[in-house]
Amino acid sequence: MTKAINKNPTTITNPERTATPLFATNYHVYINHTDAGGIVYHANHLVFFENCRRDWFTQLGLNGYFLQANDGQIQHFVVTQADLQYKRAILLDDVINVRIDNVEIKSASIVFYQSIYRQQSQNNAVGDATAGLLSSTKIVVACVQNQINSNSIDNNESNKTAPMRPIRVPQKLRDAIEQAIGEHNK
Repeated sequence: MTKAINKNPTTITNPERTATPLFATNYHVYINHTDAGGIVYHANHLVFFENCRRDWFTQLGLNGYFLQANDGQIQHFVVTQADLQYKRAILLDDVINVRIDNVEIKSASIVFYQSIYRQQSQNNAVGDATAGLLSSTKIVVACVQNQINSNSIDNNESNKTAPMRPIRVPQKLRDAIEQAIGEHNK
């Protein structure tokens, strides 16, 4: 069962349109994000997208990586799909605005549509070619629960069972995302 939370994934279908994102935050680009030419290394786009999701979860009052079920089991997320579109280079010393534009909650996964924009400064005119969409992505994260505990590691049983199993999106997480979307759409 799929529950579409925001039916306007403007970033993927119309990348140049800047609808109000569900969440957005600015990051500074430092030398460690770039290659020798001062351009952000392509894999670091994923790092910025991950940091944005983590910061949004923190704002929602959730631990961004691990949730504890009522029975004490640890639940977390693994990326199962990442479709990226690179539009323009991100450069050393840029201030970028990383956004969550749309979210879809499925039974055992969450789909994030995200984008990165160069933060416009007073020196950049609205039509400046250096401003605007830098990259966009569709990232699917699956909800999983750890199957390994300290007893199975001590008894060397870790290879007898899968280290994690897929689970339904935890209700606490689903409720927090739906509430945030509802407030955003007011």
